[in-house]
Amino acid sequence: MSKPRDVLDKVEARLLIVDDEPNIRELLSVSLRRSGFEVVTAADGREAVHFAERIRPDLVVLDVMLPDMDGFTVAGRLRAMGGQIPVLFLTARDATDDKVTGLRVADDYVTKPFSLEEVLARIRAVLRRTRGDLDLPVRLKVADLELDEEAHQVWRAGKAVRLSPTEFKLLHYFMVNTGRVLSKAQILDHVWNYDFGGDAGVVESYVSYLRRKVDMAEPRLIHTLRGVGYVLRPPQSG
Repeated sequence: MSKPRDVLDKVEARLLIVDDEPNIRELLSVSLRRSGFEVVTAADGREAVHFAERIRPDLVVLDVMLPDMDGFTVAGRLRAMGGQIPVLFLTARDATDDKVTGLRVADDYVTKPFSLEEVLARIRAVLRRTRGDLDLPVRLKVADLELDEEAHQVWRAGKAVRLSPTEFKLLHYFMVNTGRVLSKAQILDHVWNYDFGGDAGVVESYVSYLRRKVDMAEPRLIHTLRGVGYVLRPPQSG
């Protein structure tokens, strides 16, 4: 369980993550905070309802299989509060009947195992759809490099670039952290979900692959800081 944090100066939205597995709560909360969200977590249905009443989240990421009540019941209680809090179900259930039931009381549905990029894209899509917020990023842009996270497409100087899923995920991580130096350990943790004992050589390899596809022309955007990590930086003006 985590308590609500103070409201940040600029956040995309306030999220409530509900899952009885501590590692999933931690994985989602760390990733979503890095992506610009304020995050509160709950381990069961009662906590979820309590926090939802208290903080009025912009969206709830809700596991269906909880120890005290199922996610469908929790979603029903959230709906009864009024205000129509959007719900994204996150669950190991992938049967058609479960999906149909879930979508009667929720706004979207993601099955485990999930990718962090998919969850992030679904969250932003639901928020745009339910609150009409056109300011939430669909495309990321740094200089002449563009990335559309929903269409899973990338362009450099207006020309489409084909990336593998891992290359796309790596580029997305660089772009949402433009100007921030990222260590190999951070990149491993976010892109490959390794702990800090992971092989840092894979980061060097994939940064090299990425550079060959999106950073061969001037201005160069991906920079190496020896002994520190990598940073994606827009060109200096003037």
